[in-house]
Amino acid sequence: MALKPALTLKMGQQLRMTPQLQQAIRLLQLSTLDLELEIQQALDTNPMLEELQPDDPNESDEQTTLDSPENLDDPVNEDSETPIDSESDVNPESDIDPSDIPPDPELDGEAVPDTSQEIDADTISDDLPVDSVWEDIFDEAIPVTNHRNDFEGDDNYFENRNSEATSIHSHLLDQVNLLRLSASDEFIALAILDGLDSNGILTISTQEVLESTPPEWELELDEVEAVLNLIQHLDPIGIASRDVRECLSIQLRSLPVETPWRTEAITVVEQHIAQLANRDYSAISRKTRLKENNLREVLALILSLNPRPGSDIADSNIEYIEPDIYVSKKNNRWVVELNPKSAPRIRVNPEYVSMINPATKSSDKTYLKNNLQEARWFINSLQQRNDTLLRVATKIVEFQRDFLEYGEQAMKPLVLHDIAKAVDLHESTISRVTSQKYMHTPAGVFELKYFFSSHVSTHTGGEVSSTAIRALIKKLVSEENPKKPLSDSKIANMLADQDIKVARRTIAKYRESLLIPPSNERKQLI
Repeated sequence: MALKPALTLKMGQQLRMTPQLQQAIRLLQLSTLDLELEIQQALDTNPMLEELQPDDPNESDEQTTLDSPENLDDPVNEDSETPIDSESDVNPESDIDPSDIPPDPELDGEAVPDTSQEIDADTISDDLPVDSVWEDIFDEAIPVTNHRNDFEGDDNYFENRNSEATSIHSHLLDQVNLLRLSASDEFIALAILDGLDSNGILTISTQEVLESTPPEWELELDEVEAVLNLIQHLDPIGIASRDVRECLSIQLRSLPVETPWRTEAITVVEQHIAQLANRDYSAISRKTRLKENNLREVLALILSLNPRPGSDIADSNIEYIEPDIYVSKKNNRWVVELNPKSAPRIRVNPEYVSMINPATKSSDKTYLKNNLQEARWFINSLQQRNDTLLRVATKIVEFQRDFLEYGEQAMKPLVLHDIAKAVDLHESTISRVTSQKYMHTPAGVFELKYFFSSHVSTHTGGEVSSTAIRALIKKLVSEENPKKPLSDSKIANMLADQDIKVARRTIAKYRESLLIPPSNERKQLI
């Protein structure tokens, strides 16, 4: 059979992501703070978009293009939803004639009772093919800007602005500058400050500091030790120590001589630090000949010290969490509401829409039409994002109602598939919705992914959430006898008495995730 080139024609179906779907997916996975920045960028770059101010006289409660929060028990009209994981019914092959644009309440600034409706077919230009990309549609890329004038009228602007945080180095440098040291001593002091970690522990040796000094100075190791001792007695006391033993010893020796149990505490720290770290109180009591009551007083004095003096100094900026969902109980009903910042009141500017007419130049008309299309896509994507977020959060609250009523121990097993099936969306969409989204509840602020957990079987054939098991472990540890803390095996046996089947290694894994030390490190002499 001879091989030769030929032209063939065949039909087939192929899934392509339209620019509108790409934008909707991108907005869906943004956090509230990132969404605020995205909306501000759209308002700054698109003249067709405008933000409605609270004091707008033409504004009404239904005027926003985003639905208002719904009650938990109110039915959700899923027919009006546009699933985020399926293509919109927008027909990009139709034409738009500015002279034939029908009256649109969204464009005219009138009340819009339901703005989740999709874009009409006659509002899309015929030069937008289905497989087009953003670069093919818009000539100018949206510049990234971080400029906002939100500080105007913000009473907490100077408190919340991104100012440089105080570091250990700057905190100590201010004190070193007041000591009026010689050039060589100041050089040694700066070298020591550069060798501190985030906890204020010196990570370099004095010999290394000495080797870094200029040879012509002919310094001795004793001079480095003297400058180090000077820095160790700055604020906070014990800074620049080489280990925990030295840090605690410096703090104890700086206390007044008449401090009760000061001498015994210095002996325990300097001679029995290893037994103290292992909580081997019987060995300490035997070697120091201290009775249990006296040893308890000595340990109380040691526990009042700070083994990491640098941790008290702020070294990072404060990051705030903006909840996306608010859950509250009103009239014995759990109500789920969107954060107003997640649902900004924006619309298409009707004045600019009116400029799209036959008298407009072709280049200007194209620019306005492209921005009009982008504005409507952006509003529709915001609508889809908030509708999907509200639906998912509502279902999560329905599944975890017992958690809101009784706490972590009542948490039910829940996976992404359960919510995806309940709201008729794909699991990948649920994953995007729950990432970097937070829910404010009477029990605190939780990430939406917190409500999802695996399950552990019970002896009676039921299931218990791993989050509930962690809460039980935390409760058992908090109620244990400090002199005889519970081992992992003992905790597993106690959970087995409650018909919860958990292996010892699983208990150890959950305990470590809760940052609870093992039983030998939890032992206390009180």
